[in-house]
Amino acid sequence: MRSLKDTPFSILELAPVRDDKSIQFSLHHALALAQKAEVLGYKRLWLAEHHNMDGIASSATAVLLGYILANTQTLKVGSGGIMLPNHAPLVVAEQFGTLATLYPDRVELGLGRAPGTDQVTMRALRRGRQETEDQFPQDVLEILQYFKEPVPQQRITATPGQNTHVPVWLLGSSLFSAQLAAKLGLPYSFASHFAPRMLGQAIQLYRENFEPSEYLDKPYVSMGIPTVVAQTDAEAEYLATSAYQRVLGLMRGQSLKLKAPVATMDGLWSPAEKMSVDNFYAMAQIGSPDTVKAGLEILLGKYDIDEFIFTCDVYDTDKRIENFELLMNIKNA
Repeated sequence: MRSLKDTPFSILELAPVRDDKSIQFSLHHALALAQKAEVLGYKRLWLAEHHNMDGIASSATAVLLGYILANTQTLKVGSGGIMLPNHAPLVVAEQFGTLATLYPDRVELGLGRAPGTDQVTMRALRRGRQETEDQFPQDVLEILQYFKEPVPQQRITATPGQNTHVPVWLLGSSLFSAQLAAKLGLPYSFASHFAPRMLGQAIQLYRENFEPSEYLDKPYVSMGIPTVVAQTDAEAEYLATSAYQRVLGLMRGQSLKLKAPVATMDGLWSPAEKMSVDNFYAMAQIGSPDTVKAGLEILLGKYDIDEFIFTCDVYDTDKRIENFELLMNIKNA
């Protein structure tokens, strides 16, 4: 079995917005995190597309990727993911083809099948297009072709895009994308940072059905892990209350802006809400470096994944950076 030292560590960034800071502050912090990740040796940093959520500033994902790519040198940067039903495949291919042309061998495109927002916002994004999730497989194939050498009589080419061979990943929280990633021979990332229930089934389905392709000769799977790592278990549990309040806001349809940590969540949530938050964070690793190391080793042993991709909702930006420093110390110990 692979060890933590041999397992790539990556970051999934949603540019969280604090309740006392501007959106500009969040975008600048996303860059600071990317620059730190590059120094620390993280494999990749991805940004997630969400819309109409006041606590997430990565909605214009390709634009923010350009800002991060322009101010880093070696870090692989990509989307985790672009919510494909919201976009015409050609536009996505042109955007990421442009980024890949400007920053060769550094750009990746993770694709999601869900809209990543509510129904009203979804309609605002699509402006009358009758795109559905059922069209996802065809849209993925279309994007893959745009990144290749055009075939004879190909009527539409992505310029930039063609011949850039941008690596494409499929993302998912159910079995559908696992099956499609296996069929197309693409790398697969499971969204266990917020929807862990079907993780084991999805990984098994992906590996058992994987067909080697021009992109991959064997399965490659990453899993999302929420983290709050601090010097002690007590400090980590305290800092994690910001994350709990954020999920509580999501469940209640309230603001998703990060709130300051609190001494206790007692009185802030009902027993049923606490259970729902616990289910949401079933894969979360919260504690001191020793505690989190033990937890990650258990996950690695159980699922034998190829890569961890970490999220972190900590209010204090210095403590948030420290979270990723401590994670890399765990890996290299």
